[in-house]
Amino acid sequence: MELAPDFSFQPLPPVPAEGEDQAVPGQGLTARAVTAAAPNPLGVLAGLLGNWSGAGFNVIWRPDSNPASDHFLELNVTGDQIAFADVPGAIPNRGFLQGDISMFGLYYLQQVKDSNLNAGLHVEPGLWVTIPATTDPHLGPTVARLASIPHGTTIVAQGTATTTAGPPSIPGIGIRPFTIDQPAQTTDFPEQTLATASQFRTAGAGLAGITQEMVNDPNTVLTAAIAGQHIVSTTTLQVATNDGPVPGGGTASTAFLQGTSGPHASGPNADAALAVATFWLETLQGDTSPSQLQYSQTVFLHFNGLSWPHVTVGTLRKAAGS
Repeated sequence: MELAPDFSFQPLPPVPAEGEDQAVPGQGLTARAVTAAAPNPLGVLAGLLGNWSGAGFNVIWRPDSNPASDHFLELNVTGDQIAFADVPGAIPNRGFLQGDISMFGLYYLQQVKDSNLNAGLHVEPGLWVTIPATTDPHLGPTVARLASIPHGTTIVAQGTATTTAGPPSIPGIGIRPFTIDQPAQTTDFPEQTLATASQFRTAGAGLAGITQEMVNDPNTVLTAAIAGQHIVSTTTLQVATNDGPVPGGGTASTAFLQGTSGPHASGPNADAALAVATFWLETLQGDTSPSQLQYSQTVFLHFNGLSWPHVTVGTLRKAAGS
């Protein structure tokens, strides 16, 4: 997945942002950005550049039309690859309520497979962009992730980027479904307990390497992956499709996923109502830049009156020289 060699955003006419240098014709960056002393206009997103690969864990409550159960719990030990490349040029956003702004970004392609069964699970082309401080709305600098998922959903998730010394703070996370808009009203299902036999959960070879601890809290896969490491700094990218870290964002699904509407509707097949994600770019002792990427993402699927967490986590290392 590559852009044409001569592609570069060239705002037409140039964005006349006060106090900013204009784009250099035929070059991707602004005149200020190409000077040796200037910071990379990608900011902390520059740490994502390159090719990453690793492993993780995926949990999804799938809807099931079987009369005996409305759900199936799929569990996957995953192999994960993400390739990031920069978008040449300043991406223009024209302003009406305030002056124009320029964004800078990366485009990426992620591929996730079930490592036990060697089966593809997920392909995701998308973008990460930096957004400068704005006056309308009144916000400091933010980042956003724009992603397209083949099952029929697109997301815009906006949020914050912060860098701190030391390892990441990775919270626990659960997979219990809950009543829509009532997160405290959780429901337990027998499929959550691996010792309980069920025809509505991954079985056989697909369960190799999966423990009850992983099912109870998928983020334990992340904490186990960095146990014993000396991480000297962490950049945290926290984004959501609702008014979470910052306003902005949303999800859109195909008609099949949304299902029918109206007073006699039976509800969605599996509407991706909300997505929240945290990415941790980690610099290990002895490295001068981030060499490890971890993430935890939850997409809440709505069907049959419940919100069903779909959790994906991964730990990836940057390929040498990328």
